[in-house]
Amino acid sequence: MTIEQLYQIFLQHPSVQTDSRKLKEGDIFFALKGPNFNANDFALQALKEGASYALIDEDINSNDERLIRTDNVLETLQQLAKYHREQFNIPFIAITGSNGKTTTKELVNTVLSSHYKTYTTQGNLNNHIGVPLTLLSIKKDAEIAVIEMGANHQKEIESYCSYTLPTHGIITNCGKAHLEGFGSIEGIRKGKGELFDFLKLNNGTAFIYNDYAYLQSMSEGIKNIFTYGTTNATLIGEIKMIHPFLEVTITKGANISSIQTHLVGDYNLPNVLCAVAVGKYFNVPDEKIKSSIENYIPSNSRSQMIENGTNKIILDAYNANPSSMKAAIENFAQIPAEKKVLILGGMAELGTTSITEHEVIIRLIQEYHWDKVVLVGGDFSKTKHSFIYFNNSIEAKEWLQQQNFHNTYLLIKGSRSMQMEKVLNN
Repeated sequence: MTIEQLYQIFLQHPSVQTDSRKLKEGDIFFALKGPNFNANDFALQALKEGASYALIDEDINSNDERLIRTDNVLETLQQLAKYHREQFNIPFIAITGSNGKTTTKELVNTVLSSHYKTYTTQGNLNNHIGVPLTLLSIKKDAEIAVIEMGANHQKEIESYCSYTLPTHGIITNCGKAHLEGFGSIEGIRKGKGELFDFLKLNNGTAFIYNDYAYLQSMSEGIKNIFTYGTTNATLIGEIKMIHPFLEVTITKGANISSIQTHLVGDYNLPNVLCAVAVGKYFNVPDEKIKSSIENYIPSNSRSQMIENGTNKIILDAYNANPSSMKAAIENFAQIPAEKKVLILGGMAELGTTSITEHEVIIRLIQEYHWDKVVLVGGDFSKTKHSFIYFNNSIEAKEWLQQQNFHNTYLLIKGSRSMQMEKVLNN
């Protein structure tokens, strides 16, 4: 079966599923497989449970005509996503970066959605499976699409671009994330820069945070550039206040005096400015830009402010790397509160630099006064320190439940694998 023929089936059943547990009536089931699973084994069950068709890449003892045999289900999913993408003549904005890409994606989406029919990545579907699923979820009424791209090794962003075909691109930053896969900061810039490479070759447009000289260098050769930043940019803004939430003043490029966000931390300034810049570029009215950002409330453990009695908790447990951990700690240190408690989980995917990077974070912690410091799991276990230590978030939760904190600020942060949000369970 050709991709064109498969696309005709997709038009009749425009809902794709790769997880048999989430199957809905009429879905096309793509039987993916990996090191620890093989969904070919569930293809017939998926049909029994209501799937319209099931794509497989292994022989199954069945004559059911709803089984579609292909050489590689994942590649077919990606090819179908590309074919669907090619049916649209609208802006496709790709967003990647070491830190802040999901928050930036959410802010850009909320701004554009105030004025256009916009489709975007749901949750963290930003990998080799999530990106094509996101593309296939875009309906005919779309006016703009915003696609998040995550990556932990080189050539990954390049592969996403090959079927997303972005017309516009944003690299939030290039920090110390996924060093195990990228190898170095230079490797990270090369890997993330694959988005800009695509834009250069396809006359695309890049939004550049002009405060980062390396982004200016990485974007050389792109003809169409819209800059934002704190100085020397098309759209300029600055921090007006950071406590309890970030407030931003726009001084050039938009008629917006201030934006009172629900975001915690000065490190969110570039994310806010990016959303304003994209909004201005696509002619979203200033009042809509302002109100949409002000109404955005973060979720999914990303810089969430949680009030518990007299205590205030910053839950930033979706992910962590040396760059984001440093920014979070330094921002937390600026908060004017008498009692402050750090509960930090280990950082993952740092390769041979992991212990060194954890030691750097410990030295940073030691520069400030804290009421309590709790370190949890990961390579914190392999460093020397005098702080409270637990093996996992469950042990940290049990410790926290035994405390009697009042009028205290707490920062809870760690890599996804540490599941630091569990510290607050119950």
